[in-house]
Amino acid sequence: MFCPLKLLLMPVFLDYSLGLNDLIVPSLELTVHVGDSALLGCVFQSPEEKRVAKVDWMFSPGEHAKDDYVLYYYANLSVPVGRFQNRVRLVGDLSCNDGSLLLQNVEEADQGTYTCEIRFEMESLVFKKEVVLHVLPEETKELMAHVGDSTQLGCVLQSTGEKRMTKVDWTFSREHAKEEVLLHYSSKLSVPVRSPRSRVTLVGDVARNDASIVLHGVRESDRGSYTCSIHLGDLTFKKTTVLHVILKEPRTLVTPAALRPELLGGNQLVIIVGIVCGTILLLPVLILIVKKTHRNKSSGAPTTLVKSLENIQKPDPEKHVYSSITTRELIEEEDSSGRAEATYMTMHPVWPSLRSAPNSPPGEKSAGGIPTPKSAF
Repeated sequence: MFCPLKLLLMPVFLDYSLGLNDLIVPSLELTVHVGDSALLGCVFQSPEEKRVAKVDWMFSPGEHAKDDYVLYYYANLSVPVGRFQNRVRLVGDLSCNDGSLLLQNVEEADQGTYTCEIRFEMESLVFKKEVVLHVLPEETKELMAHVGDSTQLGCVLQSTGEKRMTKVDWTFSREHAKEEVLLHYSSKLSVPVRSPRSRVTLVGDVARNDASIVLHGVRESDRGSYTCSIHLGDLTFKKTTVLHVILKEPRTLVTPAALRPELLGGNQLVIIVGIVCGTILLLPVLILIVKKTHRNKSSGAPTTLVKSLENIQKPDPEKHVYSSITTRELIEEEDSSGRAEATYMTMHPVWPSLRSAPNSPPGEKSAGGIPTPKSAF
C-alpha cells in the first residue's frame, strides 16, 4: 500500500544514523473535556519501507507513578487493557508506520502522559512518542438561544495526529419527527452541501478537524438535537448538542397608563376609589360634629361659673339662724370645794330702758335698768 513520505527533522536522521536503540521525539500536549474523544497520534516517518512488529501504549498519571498498559498490538492483534478496555481503539494505518490511538469518553482520571512505542521487524530500533493529556470539566451539551438570534454549535475532534477528516455530516432530530440532514461536507467537494431548508453555515477549520457550524435566524421549530459526525477514513466521531429556544417577550411602550394595571389590580382599584368617595361624603358630617362639640364645651363653662358664684353668695342657713343669738359664759374662780362652776344665763328680750320705775325704790335699780330680784332670805 502506498504511503506519502514526508521529510524528517535533522535530529531524527542523526539519531537513526547513529544506530541508537531508542528514537524519541519531543512530547506533545492535548486538552480535552470530560466526555469528549481524543486522537493521540503516533506516526514514524521514514524514507525507507518498514514493517511494524509491535505497538505498545502506556499511561503514567504522574511522576514516580507506576505505568499502566493502555493497549498493545502484536501479531496482527490489538488488545485494549485494564480500565481503558472499552474506550480505546488503534486507528492508525500500521502499513504506513501509524500507531495512532483513539481515546473515547475521556474521564478526569485519564489526565496524564501517554507513551507510544513502535518496534519494527528485524530491527532493534524503538520509536517513542509522548502525549501529555489535560482534562477539563465536562462541557455543556445544551445550548439556549432566543428566537431570531444566531448560535454556534461546536464540533471539534482534538488530535495530535496527522489524520484529517474526510467527511462531515450534520443532522437534526426532534421528538416524533424524522431525522433531517442539514449539511454534508466531503474532502472531495469544494463547498459544503446544505439542504434547501437549512440555515446553517460551516465555520470550523476542517484542516484541524473542526466542523463547527452557525445556525442563523433561530426559530421556535429549531428546538431539538443536533448531531455532528466526523469521519476519519473508517473512523467516525460523533457529538450531539441539544438546543433550547426561548421566545422573546414583546416590547411595549412604558407609560403610566400601562403601569397602573401592574401596580394595582382591579379589585384593589375599586376598593381605593370607594374609600376616597366615602371619605368625601362623610367629611361634612364630621365637620358638623366637631363644631357642635366645640360649641357645647364653650357654653358649659359660664353656666358652671355662675352656679359656683351663687353657691358662694348664698348664706349658710344654720349660720343665719344662730347668728343673732349671743351667749355669755361666766366663769368663777374655784369655790371652797375646789371645783369650777359655770353659770349660764338665759337670754331674755331686752325691754326699753326705764330711767326710773314708779313702784321701785331708787336704790333697787340695776345698771341696765333691769330690776334685781330680791333674795328670799
